[in-house]
Amino acid sequence: MTTPVPTRFTDEELAMLDRLVNEGVADSRSAVIRLGLHELAESVQRARVGAIIAESYSQHPQTREDDELAMANAIAMTEAEPW
Repeated sequence: MTTPVPTRFTDEELAMLDRLVNEGVADSRSAVIRLGLHELAESVQRARVGAIIAESYSQHPQTREDDELAMANAIAMTEAEPW
């Protein structure tokens, strides 16, 4: 079930919606708006996760030992491939 949400758009915004529909991005203006909402929500979530990761690295920076272990793991995984 969907719920109508009254929204006002400028002529320019409506033209953008129509252009996206005409280009096949979505089947209708509503579908374009829903797609945009999902894209925005995903972008915000990715930014939050990125900020958490960056904060974690600033609190616990990688050490030389971490780098050496990562390199050893990368070499082992590469050598294990049946190229």
